[in-house]
Amino acid sequence: MSKKLINIGCVAKGRLKIQSEQLLKKRKLKVFFDRGERELIGKIKGRPDISVSFMHAREILEQLSIGNLDIGISGLDLLKESDINIQKNIKLEKKLNFGFATLVLACRNEFIDLFTTLDLDEVAEEYKKKNKSLLKIGTKYPNLTREFLYSRGVTNFTIVKSLGSTELMCAMNNAQLISDITSSGDTLKQNNLRILNDGEILKSQACIFSSKKNLKKKGLKSLINLLSK
Repeated sequence: MSKKLINIGCVAKGRLKIQSEQLLKKRKLKVFFDRGERELIGKIKGRPDISVSFMHAREILEQLSIGNLDIGISGLDLLKESDINIQKNIKLEKKLNFGFATLVLACRNEFIDLFTTLDLDEVAEEYKKKNKSLLKIGTKYPNLTREFLYSRGVTNFTIVKSLGSTELMCAMNNAQLISDITSSGDTLKQNNLRILNDGEILKSQACIFSSKKNLKKKGLKSLINLLSK
């Protein structure tokens, strides 16, 4: 990534990629590629001073933190989950009107006495006594999940890091509960999972972020203002 250019990071796949490109297009910043749309670095028509890199949403935040990106469009949930050393180098410029989702805590439907985090404290204690091990919670959000449960006095659990489809962890007996990001809750229901009544951990949406390391770069402030209209 050129230090002379203003470097924008966008998600490489899915709905968030499409919506991010639409946002750029609305601001007269149309992305094009020299070698075809599978190329991961694009340009902006009429703006040779801007480069657009497509990558994983988590990677956008990492690259903003170290200053390789100047602007990034990613999820609020990922910023809140990230290491404090990453967070301190990133500025939230604007919350966008897309990418809405909620991080929730869900259990298997077989837990007939588990509906709230208050119930979970009792269930976790009973599980520990019966199985001589801690209740397992599968997630890609260990920091937010741990913080959420500790704040409610639930401590008898262990986090199992999810590397793929988190909803499958309960079906595979790798976890008894999960915390996962969801838009409608339909996927959870279809996989025999139920959101706890007070299991909302975080409401998230797509945001425009900037790197605090590069805020003095020429033209960056005006571009942030344009995108934030």
